[in-house]
Formats: sequence, structure tokens, C-alpha cells
Amino acid sequence: MGKVTNKMKELLLQYARYNVWANKRIIDALLKIDDEEILDQQVESSFPSLRATVYHMWGAEFMWLQRLQLVENPVWMQQIFKGTFAQACEDWQKVSEVMVQFIDRKYDDKALEHVMQYYNSEKKSFKDPEYVAIMQALNNATYHRGQLVTMLRQLNITSIPSTDFITYTRKS
Repeated sequence: MGKVTNKMKELLLQYARYNVWANKRIIDALLKIDDEEILDQQVESSFPSLRATVYHMWGAEFMWLQRLQLVENPVWMQQIFKGTFAQACEDWQKVSEVMVQFIDRKYDDKALEHVMQYYNSEKKSFKDPEYVAIMQALNNATYHRGQLVTMLRQLNITSIPSTDFITYTRKS
């Protein structure tokens, strides 16, 4: 019997760990903003403000995690959340860390190919392998982190850390 390789699991773990690192860097930059009104200032992007973008990122990552965990009735956190921006960022970071744990608990690549069924926000049913859902969650975060950087620059905030994957790999 040949050696079992888990290349997909290793890559997904690396990308999920990168996601934790990159989210922390952007969260730290956002939490340094002195004037909380800036978080809600209108900026042209997928979402109208820094806060709305962060809440979407947190909510989407949590939604995909709930689907992966086979939660029967997943919730959009931003629809029920009543806490502070700092609390939302803390919870978002925890969700990212749980995604790493979810992947790490998978025995091998085959386990990540398990097909899961879920419903989107329009109640339409889909079936996808777990690795596709994980990649969607992580790629969505990367996409919107880029938007946050652009939004921060438009708001004249210049102290923005690099969240590039290559920066992460050079430091880890």
C-alpha cells in the first residue's frame, strides 16, 4: 500500500491559516480607527461602508462554516448581531480559526470531497464538495479584504498592512 498524501488538505490548511493571519492584520488596522463614524461613512464598493463590508465578510464566512458543519438552519450573524464593532471583529476572527480546525480534523483529502447539500439565501438547493465550500469562503474573504484596503485609502487611512499571501508565507 502506497503512502497517503493529503495535498488538498495541506493547501486548504495553509490557505485557512493565511486567512486567519490576513483577517487579523486588517482587523487590527480597522480597530485603530479613532473616529468610529468613519466605519459607517459611505464609500463606493460592493457594500456601502467599512462596517458593512466587515459584517458581510464575517457573516459569509460563518454561513459557509455552518453549512460545512451541517447546521440545519444557519443564521446570518449580521442580521441578529447587536454588539460593538470590536466584538464583531473578535467573533469574526474566532470563526476564521474554527475554519482551520474544521479542515484540520479531516482525516484526508477524500473527506474534503464529501458532497454536502445546502440552501442559498433564496432557498435554492445546491450540492458541492466540502473543499469547494471552503475555497468559496476563503476566496470571498480575500476579495473583500482587497476592497477594504481600497476603501481605507479612499477614506485617507494610509497605515494599512500587507495582507498578501506571499507576505504571509515569508513570515511563517
